[in-house]
Amino acid sequence: MKMGKAEMLLAMMVLFNVSYCSAWFGNRQKNGRNSILPSQATSSSCPRLLNPAGSSVVIPLHGNVYPVGFYNVTLNIGQPPRPYFLDVDTGSDLTWLQCDAPCTHCSETPHQLYRPSNDFVPCKDPLCASLQPSEDYICENPDQCDYEINYADQYSTLGVLLNDVYLLNFTNGVQLKVRMALGCGYDQVFSPSSYHPLDGILGLGRGKTSLISQLNSQGLVRNVIGHCLSSQGGGYIFFGNAYDSARVTWTPISSLDSKHYSAGPAELVFGGRKTGVGSLTAVFDTGSSYSYFNSHAYQALLSWLKKDLTGKPLKAAPDDQTLPLCWHGRRPFRSIREVRKYFKPVALSFNSGGRVKAQFEIAPEAYLIISNLGNVCLGILDGSEIGLEELNLIGDISMQDKVMVFENEKKLIGWGPADCSRVPKSRGVSI
Repeated sequence: MKMGKAEMLLAMMVLFNVSYCSAWFGNRQKNGRNSILPSQATSSSCPRLLNPAGSSVVIPLHGNVYPVGFYNVTLNIGQPPRPYFLDVDTGSDLTWLQCDAPCTHCSETPHQLYRPSNDFVPCKDPLCASLQPSEDYICENPDQCDYEINYADQYSTLGVLLNDVYLLNFTNGVQLKVRMALGCGYDQVFSPSSYHPLDGILGLGRGKTSLISQLNSQGLVRNVIGHCLSSQGGGYIFFGNAYDSARVTWTPISSLDSKHYSAGPAELVFGGRKTGVGSLTAVFDTGSSYSYFNSHAYQALLSWLKKDLTGKPLKAAPDDQTLPLCWHGRRPFRSIREVRKYFKPVALSFNSGGRVKAQFEIAPEAYLIISNLGNVCLGILDGSEIGLEELNLIGDISMQDKVMVFENEKKLIGWGPADCSRVPKSRGVSI
């Protein structure tokens, strides 16, 4: 951060008192949900109100893969809590809001820019250290944590790490104000292709600043997150024990990647047949609308697709720039249902250490879209074109209509079929 920025930030802060208890609790009101009264909070009340083994949070999702291009949640943050729309990203750790600190470069947002608290995270705090490029980073200002995050789609954000209050509703009827760290992003750089009209990003990765890591460190939920993305739009995310493990297929999180929800090695399967492409590492990432295969796997997929489409009433549609590869029919298509019969499922077969391999199936509906021109387009792209090297990224399109579970404590990734259009609301919820 340049000299003088700290003074500008401090001048813009909205002051409020800080409780010694990270989670605040209060008396039950007429609506049956526990209200939050900071004056009644005590540090000893924090660990007793919730049992992390059985507590969970479920939050509805909005958006879709196409044409919106992302899924987002609404979170209430600050004092008083105000709503913000956040892009859900399991591929990054930090939750941040575009911030009036003042803002050097901020894109258009649905709500007023976030007005930051004055509760700075110190430069040498472990949360700050987890955001730095190396362990021997230099603190220009010891009293605050400066960060810069670069994303794969050329998006970047520069900001300061703060603590503020998140208003969360737990499935057992308890409502809490939980003080956690978030980023005040005052300088964003983005390309037109990565621009979304949102207030910020919800980081759900494996690092210390991730929202699930912070909730778990306060003893509120187990270190488990999951999501269910509906192909019809919407869905939900959840923190904690909000899934039925009996309906989930599991594979280990890769020990070679400490940052992402990564699994492997896997073999590429097309239409139930082995393609000869193996040793694939897959990262499950809601920060990407589409899926990406490494160059070798992508070219193999194209070869199998083109061979399989020979003689079928589909022709290449190079004039459609929606995605790199589109096909047209005799007349415009209205839905995937009209074309799924021409395509076969793709799968990643993971060697999970047992006799039975865990197979992540990608049905035609989970790798195709119908463009606004009525063509069918391939939603699996060449990862080498965006610098993913050998990684294979499983994006939103290929995780639709599945419950995805990221079990950080047991280091497992799981999935199973689900009706993602039905958002669970009951106490003791089981998905």
